[in-house]
Amino acid sequence: MSPTSDGPDPTEPEPTEPRPEPTRSPNIWDFPDVYEVENLGVDRAGLIEAAMASLQPFAGADLLDVGCGTGFHLPRFASLGCVSVVGIEPHPPLVSLAEQRISGMPGVRVLEGAAQSLPLADACVDIAHARWAYFFGAGCEPGLRELERVLRPGGTAFVVDNDPTRSTFGRWFTRTHPSYDPVAVERFWARQGWSRERLVIDWSFDSRADFESVLRIEFPETAAEGILAEHEGSGVDYAVNLWWRRF
Repeated sequence: MSPTSDGPDPTEPEPTEPRPEPTRSPNIWDFPDVYEVENLGVDRAGLIEAAMASLQPFAGADLLDVGCGTGFHLPRFASLGCVSVVGIEPHPPLVSLAEQRISGMPGVRVLEGAAQSLPLADACVDIAHARWAYFFGAGCEPGLRELERVLRPGGTAFVVDNDPTRSTFGRWFTRTHPSYDPVAVERFWARQGWSRERLVIDWSFDSRADFESVLRIEFPETAAEGILAEHEGSGVDYAVNLWWRRF
């Protein structure tokens, strides 16, 4: 996609080496319409962005959104005062949806690419954001090295993931993924030199039907039906970790 502003274009020519194969994300890849409903219901109060802004202001920043999906967060970041916003997404159908979303928005662009090989120049962004894109810690080191490469000195990288040690959603997650080791994940991020902000956000929807549809793309069928049998209403408290590192 061509740049939409007169600002610096951080893209580089296509690499000659084979592009890394992305990890499949069945929820958004297979159900983008339902995932849109989920995005609308996650953190309506904007606690995640507020915590990010307290560590690195958005105003005047060049921002990278890794694994931007359908580009849901790109307009939001632009509205917070970023000079430029670029979303990177490996799945072509989602790239097309993201391009449609940001069409005509100055300073906002979407590129196809993988976290392990970002199609960006060195030291070209001030803020990097990845929401549930580095979910399990160990194994994402190539992507973290790429974040270090593209961030300017003084820039900050943010990774948002689940905190299964707290909240109702965390309890559901732990029950569904008993092999997940939050202590090992915490140690991984500490070894990489990252810090953490603990947040509890709302995961709430306009109707019970929306809640049920989202739950069914986030949990296996048996687990989802069990949760729906025990939980009334259309929302729940949801603990997340905001991992961050300043470079």
